[in-house]
Amino acid sequence: MAIGQQKWIVFIGPPGVGKGTQCRRLAQQFSLPHLSTGDMLRETKGVSVLGQMVAGYIDQGRLAPDDLVMRLVIQRIEQPEFSNGCLFDGFPRTVPQAEMLGAYFESKGSGVSVVIQLQGERSELIHRILERGRREGRVDDNQATVNERLEVFDRQTAPVLDYYGQAGLVRIVDGMQSPEEVFSAILNSIQPQ
Repeated sequence: MAIGQQKWIVFIGPPGVGKGTQCRRLAQQFSLPHLSTGDMLRETKGVSVLGQMVAGYIDQGRLAPDDLVMRLVIQRIEQPEFSNGCLFDGFPRTVPQAEMLGAYFESKGSGVSVVIQLQGERSELIHRILERGRREGRVDDNQATVNERLEVFDRQTAPVLDYYGQAGLVRIVDGMQSPEEVFSAILNSIQPQ
């Protein structure tokens, strides 16, 4: 499949594996919006009552409730700039979110085109996240929340890969390579075989 046919691309991988970095590069290359639910939820933290509810989850390294996340995602992807699709960065994070997204897309006559699974070594991921926290001043990138987020990924997000794997949508990429090598591997995984 050519990238022009792949409008809804999902990136899944543990925290720190490089999903955001690669999504930003692909967004530039293919003029697709990049939707990071983590960034979106962090942006809403102090803005509204809904944002204050979300803040409590994020600050503890926990996932926000599925229905809350879905409401925010659907509000966002129904904006005009998403008419050609987007790159989902770390979403869906649970099987119920994947099912809700699938139902939404089905009602629109669309669907997820491909799922890029970025993999990485746990010790390196922890190092990357803590370094990012120091560099970017992200209070949720600390040792306590890192451990919790990795556990949450293993427990709640990894099963999403099985869900999409049953549909043959998952492409595995080693996220421990250089950013350029990861980008090249992603391009190879979404281009015609």
